[in-house]
Parts: sequence; C-alpha cells; structure tokens
Amino acid sequence: MVQIAKLTARKVETAKKPGEYGDGDGLYLVVGEGGSKSWILRTMVHRKRRKFGLGSVSHIGLAEARDLAREYRRIAREGGNPDDLRRKETLTFWEAAQRVHESLKPTWRNEKHTETWLATVEKYAKPMLGDRVLDTISTSDVLAVLSPIWTQKHETAKRLRQRLSTIFDWAKGAGHYPYENPVNGLKKALPSYKPRKKNLAALPWQELPDFMAELRKRKAVSARTLEFIILTATRSWETRGAEWGEFSEENLFGRNRKSTTVPLWTVPPERMKRGVEHRVPMSTAALAVREEMRGLDPVFVFPSPSRDKNGDTRPQSGEVFKRLYERIGVSGITTHGFRSTFKDWASEYAHAQWEVSEAALSHAVGDETERAYGRSDFLLRRYHLMEAWADYALGRESRDVVKLAGW
Repeated sequence: MVQIAKLTARKVETAKKPGEYGDGDGLYLVVGEGGSKSWILRTMVHRKRRKFGLGSVSHIGLAEARDLAREYRRIAREGGNPDDLRRKETLTFWEAAQRVHESLKPTWRNEKHTETWLATVEKYAKPMLGDRVLDTISTSDVLAVLSPIWTQKHETAKRLRQRLSTIFDWAKGAGHYPYENPVNGLKKALPSYKPRKKNLAALPWQELPDFMAELRKRKAVSARTLEFIILTATRSWETRGAEWGEFSEENLFGRNRKSTTVPLWTVPPERMKRGVEHRVPMSTAALAVREEMRGLDPVFVFPSPSRDKNGDTRPQSGEVFKRLYERIGVSGITTHGFRSTFKDWASEYAHAQWEVSEAALSHAVGDETERAYGRSDFLLRRYHLMEAWADYALGRESRDVVKLAGW
C-alpha cells in the first residue's frame, strides 16, 4: 500500500508496517518485513522509468533523503544519469581492512605486530562486519563487536578499537565512508574499566647467580639471547631484533678527565617502547655473549633457525624462552621480569642512584621540563653499573659495588 501524504521525521521513526510510504516527487520510505528502513526514488531517466536506492534510514535522515532525491531529479532533467553519482567503488569492511593493513605494513618493522594487526581484526570484527558494505556500518555495529570482549580481554579490545578507528578514518578520507567515524561515538557506550596492574613475575635478585650458572650450561641460541637480555637489562624485542650494525665504541671522560673507551649498543627508536633511541653500555660479559654469536648471520645477532616467508633470516620469537624455562626447570617467571630483578638489585644491593638505574632501563625520568634540561643519559656511570651487575649475575663479583652510590 502506497501512502500519499508527506512524511514527517516522526512518521519515519514510528513506521512499522511493511510497505512503501510516499513523500512526494517520487521519494519513498520502504519498510521491510524485518523492520529495516531505506529510501528509494522513482523518476524518469532518458524517458525510462527508473528506481534508485538512496540508502538506509539509519544513515540518511528525511531531510538528507529529500536533498539527495532533488539532486537525482535535477541530473535526470538535464539529460544526465544519476548512476554517475553512484559509480564509486563499493567496499566491504574486510576489503577495507586488508587495504589499510597493506598500506601500513611498510611502516612497521615488528613482524609480529604486522601479523597480529590484521589477525585481531579478522578474529573479532570480521565475523560480524566482514561482508557488510562500509557505509551500512554504524556505531551500534562496532559496539556489538567490542562489547563481548571489553572487560574479558580489555587490552585486546583496546587495540581492536584503535584498529577499527584507523580503518574508518582511512575509509572516510578515501571517500568510501561518508559519515563520522563510528568508533568516535563509543566513549560513553562502553563501560569504564580499570584493570588491576599486575607486576610481571620476576626472579629474586638473590637467586640470579644460580639461574645464570644453569643458563650457561645451555648451548642454544635462545640461551645466549636470554643471557644477553639479562646482562643488558633490555626488553626482549630490543635484544631479539639486535643487528650487528648497531654496535660501536665511544670515548667518555670521568671526573678526573681520564678517558674511558665504552663499547656501545645503540637500539634504534623503532624498537624502543618510548620511541627514543637507547644507548646501552656493554659490559665485558655482554660483549663475550655477543661474540659467541659471530658467524651465525650477517644481519641479526640472535637469528631464528627458521626463515620468513621470503626465505630470509628473521629474529627469534619470544616463545623460545618459554621452552627454555621448561628445559631449565623453572616456572613462575617472565623474561620481562628480569628488568625488575635488575632494578631491585641496583636499589637494594648496589645502592645505585635512582636516575642512573632508571636510565639503564630506558625509563623517562622527571616531567617534560626536567627532561628538557637534564639531557644526560649517565652513560659512563651506567657502564660501571652494568659491569658490576654482570659480575654479580655471573658469580664473579670483585668490585665494591657499594661505591656505585657515589657515582
């Protein structure tokens, strides 16, 4: 049954009965059997009766539908074809996600991030949104994707939200999504959630020499990688991605102006959590571990025995340490936790200055103003600290580490 009276916003909102409701000049509201609502326009094009779908009511209101119908009719009167307005590429959500992923891949050096970025979208968003045309997706659809995991897997949900926002930002900029980014409307729709911070399990510093002695018995590359991580107090990925070209030497001067040659490892910003280059003074023990890796690969210091899909050498996976812990027979600790082990030792045993141990961990010290004026990274003092740390860790302590408090 076709209605003749002009529509109102209220009528559009409350119409439930399936059918077509006319607004005049060929514009109709169509209510489907399942309650869906959309707009169509019937008009003459090149002396032939044509019907054009104008979109869903959830995206196009009454006023916008009238404006769009008026534009279509104008084009038809002037001898054109309204289809010319509609001949833009129609993308599904999954097609858009793949394009965004391909465009971002060259900017990522972390292979794991490259893989997981799209895998997360595929696992959680594709089942609901994958085949949907982009401009049919609204905030409520995105909410339906995120709500089930927002509290159960909060970190994953936050990363997914960011990736969905990136996809729709791209789609809007490329002309495939004409509305505001649907992720923007989620702030009040999702419950506030403050997860408890968990400290990663760390080995007590008093037990480290025994652990290192057991680790030295292992001949695998993963054992040397873990040893290097511990001796340099770095993060797992910083060491696993280490390249031979990142190492150098620098002459530094102490209080007595006496020159000291310090071996350096400079970790580039793209592999650092804060995105800031980190200079690591190398202890004699750390240098020895590095030299054990000579000849394995011309690029990576700690290469994986497996190759990537192109047949090239790649860094080891972080999963190798879990298997290493099982072989050694320890449990309840994490690789990242060794940074806490170092920090506790530096504070409780070596009595190192807080700023020096924080710099060794590449932590930001002070506020922005303090960092702007305090530009030193305490490199020479960290060099002596890392030598003392290595001596302690390997059970061959010969220096009076308490003197470090005065450095």
